[in-house]
Amino acid sequence: MNKKIISGYPLIINYLGIFAILIGLINLMPLILIPFRMEDISDAYLFLYPGGISIFIGFLIVMYFRGREKGKLERNQDAILVVNIWIMAIFVSSMPFILTGDYNFTQAIFEATSGYSTTGLTVVNVTSAPKALLLFRSLLQFFGGIGLVLVLTSAISDKFGMRLYSAEGHSDKLMPNLIRSGRTILSIYVGYITIGVIFYVIFGMPIFDAINHAICAVATGGFSTQPMSIGYYNSVPIEIVTIVLMILGGTNFFVHLMLLRGKMKNVFGHVEIKLLGILLLIGIPLFTLNLMTVYDGNILQSLRVGTFQFFSAVTGTGYQTVESFIGVLTPSFFFFGLIILMVLGAGMGSTAGGMKQYRVALAFKSMYWNIKEQLSHKKTIRTHFINKIGTKTIVDREDIIFNHSFLMIYLVVLVSGTLIIASFGYSLENSLFEFASALGTVGLSVGITGYSAHPVILWTSTIGMFLGRLEFYVIFVAIAKIYMDITKKRNNEKKTS
Repeated sequence: MNKKIISGYPLIINYLGIFAILIGLINLMPLILIPFRMEDISDAYLFLYPGGISIFIGFLIVMYFRGREKGKLERNQDAILVVNIWIMAIFVSSMPFILTGDYNFTQAIFEATSGYSTTGLTVVNVTSAPKALLLFRSLLQFFGGIGLVLVLTSAISDKFGMRLYSAEGHSDKLMPNLIRSGRTILSIYVGYITIGVIFYVIFGMPIFDAINHAICAVATGGFSTQPMSIGYYNSVPIEIVTIVLMILGGTNFFVHLMLLRGKMKNVFGHVEIKLLGILLLIGIPLFTLNLMTVYDGNILQSLRVGTFQFFSAVTGTGYQTVESFIGVLTPSFFFFGLIILMVLGAGMGSTAGGMKQYRVALAFKSMYWNIKEQLSHKKTIRTHFINKIGTKTIVDREDIIFNHSFLMIYLVVLVSGTLIIASFGYSLENSLFEFASALGTVGLSVGITGYSAHPVILWTSTIGMFLGRLEFYVIFVAIAKIYMDITKKRNNEKKTS
């Protein structure tokens, strides 16, 4: 007897059932804290209810399709699945915040989106929030940083997993299949976190804080257990450890693989590493000189603050060592310099957001190529290359057009979000800073998106974080595909009626 084959939207629902179970398990993970802190057992329901319900619903869906052979997703339906996985994860993971009774639906969705997108903007009062909830936020950044699809599909054997992973906006196919890629990335990721925790503890950070900060630094997320972020500890060694972890999190995973294999030529030949080096040589000296006007000419303090905030912004982490980015503590160049770094972003295939350094480098290179072609003989045909992980890679015209399209969309969304926030009475520069942080999934804030922020501002920032993390196209493709399928169905119904 032949098994029934499911495909199309029924197959999407079947996959969502499997992912609902795994997302439920993610929501149950903060319960591991309870054996070590029995006083937190009263908060267990925050995670048991949403986690248990998600697992139960997922189980029912899986059982309904049990025994049926999985067919193929139609073209672009993988985009629909990825977007729905993220929406489902955000919705389920917002429930613990709602169940505390301290946050409404808008605030909870904002916080969950900030977690999964590794942004770090927050409405949570970390001084009064349950420890398990703080750990939960960090875990959201852990899974969001690696990529939900990578984590979830690496837990199951699935021949379409790599398609979903690519649709999520990743290009870091380190190994021939998703399972091996997942294990490699996870092992690198967990190794960095473990080393970070050890060094944090050595330099005086409490173990609970160390675990959370190490996770969020490598995830380039920026959630902290302290209201003053890393600045709370006022420790140079802790800031150095954080900078190293942020750099590791903001670096392409291909570069990590080359680094661990000792192929240093490939590492330093990579176009993103070169661009980061240029930004570092220009940005840190200028930041230091600019901040000396604030710290009474103290060059060491200016260098300390400037260096930390440079890496926090460019890696999209969002940790702070200063109390405010507005007013007397923020000279104009430092302020707008941070905005530029947040927009530029870190490496492709990293845990960070923003335009990504590869795209920015390609944009500048394509401008150079265009000028060179204009000055050369018309019949001269040139092949363009860009150095990716130490290897010369051919760049064709389609790559350049797609790159420019992405950057244009990014800027249009950035301006739109800025104007929406500014319409509530905030200055354009502060609105630009806040939305650049949301869209770039950074987390630095001038205080606009706090607990008391207007719901429209929170939803604008939430959409910005969502778009920035999934990098636009997968969302646009998913919406277009759904619209086309609905239109096609209606036309077919009209023909048959």
